[in-house]
Amino acid sequence: MKKLKVLSALALSAILAVGLFAGCAGDKNTGEKRKLNVYNWGDYIDEDLIREFEQETGIDVTYDTYDTNETMYTKVKGGSSEYDIVVPSDYMIEKMIKENLVEKIDFNNIPNYKYVGDEFKKLSYDPKDEYSVPYMWGTIGIIYNPEMVKKPVNSWDILWDKDYSGQIIMFDSVRDSMAIGLKKLGYSMNSTNPKEIAAAGKALEEQKPLVQAYMVDEVKDAMIGGNAALAPVWSGDAQYIIKENPELKYVVPKEGTNKWFDGLCIPKGSKHKTEAEEFINFLCKPENALKNVEYIGYQTPITDAFNMLPDEVKAQYPTQDELKKSVVFKDLNAETLKLYDQAWIKVRS
Repeated sequence: MKKLKVLSALALSAILAVGLFAGCAGDKNTGEKRKLNVYNWGDYIDEDLIREFEQETGIDVTYDTYDTNETMYTKVKGGSSEYDIVVPSDYMIEKMIKENLVEKIDFNNIPNYKYVGDEFKKLSYDPKDEYSVPYMWGTIGIIYNPEMVKKPVNSWDILWDKDYSGQIIMFDSVRDSMAIGLKKLGYSMNSTNPKEIAAAGKALEEQKPLVQAYMVDEVKDAMIGGNAALAPVWSGDAQYIIKENPELKYVVPKEGTNKWFDGLCIPKGSKHKTEAEEFINFLCKPENALKNVEYIGYQTPITDAFNMLPDEVKAQYPTQDELKKSVVFKDLNAETLKLYDQAWIKVRS
């Protein structure tokens, strides 16, 4: 969902595609070089880990990125991709399981799965732990500049405050923005009620004149540079933004928010499933998980990695009180999704 940028995704893909690794292994049966095709959110991995994985295994990694769950889903659903790893969010994992778009994982090949905390297993979107391995988790909240925002920031309502017209950034994402509209009105972020969905869309239409821009990853630079006063962001982005500009603050609104999980999955028909499971196992190794979470800034489900984090970083994890009102997105049926899309099109048209 989201993440720190050191190399551009294009440059990273080019570097990884040429296979800068010291390993010399190939498939022992065919003699061909072993390969792995990864499709991940932009800025969502420490690219040094990919090079280390290549060096350790001799597997040649090609790495591509996307900016929304729906972009990834469309490509996998269409059958035009040859990816071996994708990283969907909770509701998208649930959807892809239902549609037979992901493979069952052979956990015998992932001994490091033992390091995943019990609280991140058997979750609602993959209740039998068959199709996914937790990668990162977090919340959605509001990041703001106290020099520009003098009113209390404790509610989603602040994003509709006319005093900050032209200083508000919103998600360019149907599910996330609609969830904020629903929660502002006191409805479930997983609402299937047509009247509630329409009302949330109407609220976002009313907000539009106040919005400077709709963004995803670009919000980081905008907030760091002081180009906006307020923006909803994923918690990991908030940590990175505040690291770059310590004057900014992050809050989880009192009405509650989305508690999200991203998982590592193997698309149906993967040609390199064994390599994909090796990669998942590599990322679950506590030392690697620690390096990754220090780079990305999101919450890790790997208990030993969490325990190795500095106390000041642990203190930034959501509190139990914040999580009590938080909900995990559910996969919505096609009819309901159409209502969400119709409402969002009106907002963005």
